[in-house]
Amino acid sequence: MRISANFDGGNIEVINADHKDDVQLAIRPDEGGEFFQWFNFKLEGVVGSQYTLNIVNAGAASYVKGWENYQAVATYDRQNWFRLPTSYQDGKLTIELDLDCDVIQIAYFAPYSYERHQDLLAAVQVHPEVSLEHLGLTLDKRDMTLIKIGDGDEDKANIWITARQHPGETMAEWLVEGLINNLLDSDSPTAKSLLDKANFYIVPNMNPDGSVRGHLRTNAVGTNLNREWQTPSLEKSPEVFYVVNKMKETGVDLFYDVHGDEGLPYVFLAGCEGVPAYTKQDASLQQAFVDALQMASPDFQTEFGYDKDQPGQANLTVGSNWVAHTFGCLSNTLEMPFKDNDNMPDLIAGWSPERCIYLGEASLIAMNAVVDKLK
Repeated sequence: MRISANFDGGNIEVINADHKDDVQLAIRPDEGGEFFQWFNFKLEGVVGSQYTLNIVNAGAASYVKGWENYQAVATYDRQNWFRLPTSYQDGKLTIELDLDCDVIQIAYFAPYSYERHQDLLAAVQVHPEVSLEHLGLTLDKRDMTLIKIGDGDEDKANIWITARQHPGETMAEWLVEGLINNLLDSDSPTAKSLLDKANFYIVPNMNPDGSVRGHLRTNAVGTNLNREWQTPSLEKSPEVFYVVNKMKETGVDLFYDVHGDEGLPYVFLAGCEGVPAYTKQDASLQQAFVDALQMASPDFQTEFGYDKDQPGQANLTVGSNWVAHTFGCLSNTLEMPFKDNDNMPDLIAGWSPERCIYLGEASLIAMNAVVDKLK
């Protein structure tokens, strides 16, 4: 048996692999040591054998509630992901495995690799409506790339979409891939309507350093980017610094920040009701967007989610709150599960890349429902 995480987005430490019925593993914390939960590794073994993998530090992970009713994902071909029998007890996450091929990859959620990120950028740039803009470099000297879709007409609404501020939330970039591909589909009436009325500015990966390093929540120096929007810096959070500056240049009429939630097995929105000067008109526009997304996707629901901030009590270091406060615009954080969606469970795949992609398409329908009210 051989276990490796020495690849893009990999994360696991082998404590003891002497016994296949008690393989002891540990998740490596993000830089700074404050956060950990993301794992992603390969196991090479004997076909037909059974393995019991115990992640022994799961009880100290960032979101222990995330292990409740959770099942790890796995793949043999790096295309099709399925769930493995997984249980959590006494601080250990136990994954049971019957090995069908020589090598299996096991992860917290289906990874979205840096190579696939590069493929996405390369594929979309050939479209006549698309241009790429280099915003700057991360602390590990990776590119921060902005995808611009539209003609830049100043009379149109400016829609900003960001994903993977928290790099382990890979479902966010899966959603953005689906959203972009649908937006560039010349046969899509939703896309045509939106591009007649809006310019899109999309950052599909806000945290490429953390993504490659196998972090859950932080960048190369241990900064949680989604607490940096009020005072970003080139020393701690250049990723946010560049995006904030570009937003000030373009203006923002709608902001959609895409995330994943470890604990809640639902798709939901977190709005900006707590920002100063939140108005009845803002509330009406928010409700219209929520209603449209609920109509567009049965995966989305409103019963479960985060508590709304009290008036004037929003944390303005958070991206969606800062944007809403700064630009007076419709602004939301979209959350998706690492587990299954309890409203529409899938016993084989759980919440999956494919469902993220469909939710990206549904997000465009909701945006089209409110685009005339943005300016």
